[in-house]
Amino acid sequence: MPTELEEFAKNFPGHTVPAELAKLLVFQNETGFETYSDGFGLYVDDKSGLRSWSAKPEFLDGLLPFAQATGGGSFYALWLDGSGRSLSDTPVVVFGDEGGMHVVASNVKELMQLLAFDVEPTIDHDGVSFSRAEDYEPRPSLARFKDWLKAELGLDASGEADRLVAAAQAQHKAAFDGWKSAHGV
Repeated sequence: MPTELEEFAKNFPGHTVPAELAKLLVFQNETGFETYSDGFGLYVDDKSGLRSWSAKPEFLDGLLPFAQATGGGSFYALWLDGSGRSLSDTPVVVFGDEGGMHVVASNVKELMQLLAFDVEPTIDHDGVSFSRAEDYEPRPSLARFKDWLKAELGLDASGEADRLVAAAQAQHKAAFDGWKSAHGV
């Protein structure tokens, strides 16, 4: 069932939905949930997953969950890092269903490039990685997604997911780890 933009906007109270995510929602509504990147889908989130990490209001207010990262319950969120950047330019973090929370992209566009790699992230307490299994088969709408990325956002698909993650972590990991510690997580 398609998600309407008005419903999806509930993920971003007090903010405008990032334009890239609004466009991706239209694409997803046309192609289907999890059809263009393994385990991924935009959804409306009530922060219940975040509450399993911490119920502190300042922790909950600093993160805006918006998408499933894996079929097992991991999810992506925008981290409001206090920089005053637009939501499109804030870091993206992933929360693992079995532990671990890590910066994966410096902004929404980088997340889109990770999605084009078409694998569920492997997340644990020590890190996050994107590796294809030997029996990898592309999602049915992956080629269409890559064409859409280029046409709509001017982005090429990245063949180096772990390089993108490493660059984002080099830029934001220390600050995110400090923020988590300050909030008792």
